[in-house]
Amino acid sequence: MRRARSSASCARCARTRCRSTTRGSTRRWIPPSRRPCSSTARRSSRRSTPPATGRPRIRDCRARLVAKGGSIMKRNARVLGIAVATLGAVACLLGITLAQPAANEVVQWNETTMKAIEANGQNPPQSTRTLTMVHGAVHDALNAINRRYDAYYFEGPADAAASPDAAVASAAHTVLVGVVSSFGSPAQRGAALALVEQAYTTSLARVTDAPARNKGVAVGRAAGAAMLSLRKDDGATKDAPYTPGMGPGKWRPHPNPVPPNPPIANPDAARGYAPAAAPGWGNVTPFTLLSASQFWLPGPPALTSPTYARDFNEVKNVGGKVSTVRTADQTETARFWFEGPGAWNTIARTVAVSRSLDARDSARLLALMNMAMADAYIAGFRIRYVYDSWRPITAIREGDNDGNDATAGDPTWDSHQNTPSVSDYPSTQSTFSGAASVVLASVLGGDQLRFSTTSGKPFDGITRSFTSFSQAARESADSRVYAGIHFRSACEDGLVLGRKVGQRAVALYLQPVKK
Repeated sequence: MRRARSSASCARCARTRCRSTTRGSTRRWIPPSRRPCSSTARRSSRRSTPPATGRPRIRDCRARLVAKGGSIMKRNARVLGIAVATLGAVACLLGITLAQPAANEVVQWNETTMKAIEANGQNPPQSTRTLTMVHGAVHDALNAINRRYDAYYFEGPADAAASPDAAVASAAHTVLVGVVSSFGSPAQRGAALALVEQAYTTSLARVTDAPARNKGVAVGRAAGAAMLSLRKDDGATKDAPYTPGMGPGKWRPHPNPVPPNPPIANPDAARGYAPAAAPGWGNVTPFTLLSASQFWLPGPPALTSPTYARDFNEVKNVGGKVSTVRTADQTETARFWFEGPGAWNTIARTVAVSRSLDARDSARLLALMNMAMADAYIAGFRIRYVYDSWRPITAIREGDNDGNDATAGDPTWDSHQNTPSVSDYPSTQSTFSGAASVVLASVLGGDQLRFSTTSGKPFDGITRSFTSFSQAARESADSRVYAGIHFRSACEDGLVLGRKVGQRAVALYLQPVKK
């Protein structure tokens, strides 16, 4: 039976209201089926049950794909690019060396968050959730002081005289203290907390106006607490039962190469054969998607298909521990992208500093990018535990049993790098890379942007250069084949999924406020 239309309707779209009629610390949760003007689909018949802690709202009346042009950010990016280029040319003519722009407080706390995640021992999916919570709270704290974009969840109130830097530090600190206590060993939690407390003390010491500092701390703490409350029952700390398959094509525990690459100190862990990782991560509540299964994929190619044979022989040849066809550049590519989501945060920081983005725009960029990457992980894990497809290491060693005459098995084959203990399809390295590249291109006004970035641990110190965000995403996906840990189809389809997630996030969330 059709639900009666609300009397409070949007003047621009004549649908159910797009703005909450209540103001306060959080927005009123509205079921997805009653959100107006969704650009992704007409979902008037869809029903959803509100979570107990509330749900962030999207500004559907203004939904649009920012990447299609005409956006405020695109025009600003063009103007900024012209200004930077002109300044550089003038400086060159005058023989002046321009100093590297300083990183703002938001960018500095992104780096601090990455260090805390490492100290806390969080795995890649957990790290994207932490980064999203930190930067969502940071964005909302700054936005409460000076509203430039739609809030994600927290709307204030906040004193206009509050210190933005103190608000950033307080929001990030509040979230990190709350999150790191849920992960890692006691020693890891202690190390992460010590790092966060030191960074917090340093940040607040830089704000010399005590009244402004105190007001900033208050709004940041409120934004951080709202985020922790929103996500406290999101399923991130819950496991799910899982039994590995046994037949051809099904994932099962597998070995690491000997010696493991990168090295693993624990001899038991170095062997491999670890149980399936995070089988319940696909049940985590998404940040921007209606559900983890909103965007679906067709699944891996059939074992007897020519496409499977193509994928099999490609990774067997280029991704083996001993390969005569993998080039030095391909080996470097596999090493560079091993870092995972941290690589894209490094890229975002690099671009934010080089473009001289202020704290507000840096906060929006990092919040949107990490929201999209977190949801790309959640969606990818939901799909991969449905198809449950085997990794190349198992497929190649058991290639004579797959029913395909074009795939010759090799029971001694080892992958170039350690294979993660989770099924193959889709590659979540590809999903979050596709999502991140779309957000960066959309927010910064275009895909074509030259940048260089340097890898972090475990293969730190490798610098690679790119001409576009999509090129970086493509290389990230390719790296999984060069490493011998994913089939080509898992990477290709993973990119498709990630791009869809990124397009939705950037079209519907944290939109510029119309003056």
